[in-house]
Amino acid sequence: MTAATPAPGAEFGPDLAEVFGPSQRDGGPDLVQLLTPEGERVEHPDFAVDLSADELRGLYRDMVLVRRLDTEATALQRHGELGIWAQLLGQEAAQIGAGRALRRQDHVFPTYREHGVAWCKGIDPLDLLGLFRGVDQGAWDPAEFGFGLYTIVIGAQTLHATGYAMGMQRDGVVGTGEPDRDAAVLAHFGDGASSQGDVNEAFIFAASYQAPVVFFCQNNQWAISEPIERQTRIPLYQRALGFGFPGVRVDGNDVIATYAVTKAALQRARDGQGPTLVEAYTYRMGAHTTTDDPTRYRMSEDVEHWKLKDPIARVTAYLRRMGLADDAFFAELADEADDLGAKLREGCKALPDPDPMSMFEHVYAEQTAELEAQRAAHQAYAESFETDHTTGTGAHR
Repeated sequence: MTAATPAPGAEFGPDLAEVFGPSQRDGGPDLVQLLTPEGERVEHPDFAVDLSADELRGLYRDMVLVRRLDTEATALQRHGELGIWAQLLGQEAAQIGAGRALRRQDHVFPTYREHGVAWCKGIDPLDLLGLFRGVDQGAWDPAEFGFGLYTIVIGAQTLHATGYAMGMQRDGVVGTGEPDRDAAVLAHFGDGASSQGDVNEAFIFAASYQAPVVFFCQNNQWAISEPIERQTRIPLYQRALGFGFPGVRVDGNDVIATYAVTKAALQRARDGQGPTLVEAYTYRMGAHTTTDDPTRYRMSEDVEHWKLKDPIARVTAYLRRMGLADDAFFAELADEADDLGAKLREGCKALPDPDPMSMFEHVYAEQTAELEAQRAAHQAYAESFETDHTTGTGAHR
């Protein structure tokens, strides 16, 4: 008898449908969830958290205002006021939950989409718009806010985060038992970045040195147009075990669960127990950036499916069901969102154009001879032009 010819690709392991079946696409059985899509509170044996009514309303407020920031920035880009914008629609819970789990002394290494985490760290949203408008390179001081500059090189920030975390160890601010001193690092990246060599190298270094870093992967299931099932044969959080540290998958549309899991992982890092990989299982409701058209590569049914898991809607339902917020609260928050929108629209258009010479600032902590020579050469070139103030035109001398 002749053996049956195996299906193409069968020699490489299980069929993708076995790995990413219906339950897996909804997060799988290991998903940590504390608030269901219907807004019902559930418990988890490993991640108990007790939030006050004020704290719950605060998380909700954060998500609503950050969504408004995202909406306004998208509109500003469409009107030509921003060069580009990286949307976070649908990922508010993943970012706010993680951001609010941080302590003052913790440090964040973001990608280019962590607007919600920036909000939690006290970054002025106008500073984010200035970056995407192209009038600065990031107007906040990472040392002051504990929030690094946005990173466009995919995955590079995970190595930066690991190195910074190793520096914290040598500074003696890990495992001392002093809550106001012990610190950790939170490194954000997406599912697409998990395929980059830098991320895997960061995992190796972090595991080898027990670095106090939490790798926070926002798995929004699309690396631009590449679906997650084409990037991995197993759920991403399970990769951590191969490097020697734990991984946890959390419902990234559940702000309470994301807060609880990230808080536990950060404390583990601060205590000197090493890294953790947190996979926040969520969905990118919008485009990858405003240059992207997601209708070209994904089905509208998937988007509709995830709309039922909206991170803000489930908290709305919970607050109303439990009597923790009334109509007046929601009305006041809507007014606050409108005020934020007006501030962003007006403030963005009023951002001044930069002095061309400012490109030489904030490159190195101390000015190098080479950079100073470049600056002087550019200054001389600029001064070789003179402006006719009657016509506003420039002429070369």
